[in-house]
Amino acid sequence: MTDLFDQIEPVTKKGVRKKSDYSAKDIEVLEGLEPVRLRPGMYVGGTDQRALHHLVAEILDNSMDEAVAGEATRIDIELEKDNFVSISDNGRGIPVDRHPKFTEKSALEVILTTLHSGGKFNGDAYETSGGLHGVGLSVVNALSDILEIEVARDKKIWSQNYARGNPITPLKNIGKTSNRRGTKIRFHPDPQIFDSKIEFNPVISKATLAKRYERH
Repeated sequence: MTDLFDQIEPVTKKGVRKKSDYSAKDIEVLEGLEPVRLRPGMYVGGTDQRALHHLVAEILDNSMDEAVAGEATRIDIELEKDNFVSISDNGRGIPVDRHPKFTEKSALEVILTTLHSGGKFNGDAYETSGGLHGVGLSVVNALSDILEIEVARDKKIWSQNYARGNPITPLKNIGKTSNRRGTKIRFHPDPQIFDSKIEFNPVISKATLAKRYERH
């Protein structure tokens, strides 16, 4: 008996049947945050104004998770000129020590540059979490042409800058602090991804965030 699949051959646009040359070379492997930049709709729902505000929500989710965990009591959101957004909290601050699996990178850099990294998977650091379950920060980083992060932790302040998902400065200890802790993230949506004419709207942001957190 002839297998039905043995009788099927691929057809070109001109209708001429030919043998397929589909092989390993046709398998594309996207590394790092390339998938996010290639298909932003899969992560933030598109590239329109709604998706733009989704970026804010993903960063805010990290601060909200700190608050829900009882580690943060204050969250500040600032809409700056030129479509920059700054979000800060007084939580524990993202860890900046070397990651045990990626020893050449800090935990901060791993979180910012690797999908499916974070402290929200095994349930030890957070009992509950919102957003993209720990991948929101790396997604925002991938879709921003500028992202600046500052972490106050263990009486020290650390900073690092990124562009389109890649670090452009090393993680730096920029000083000491005796009364500050938490994370501050300032970012600008990448005009290569989002139309430069689309801007953050405080009214839309407030409505979007209110709806997002009314379930908590």
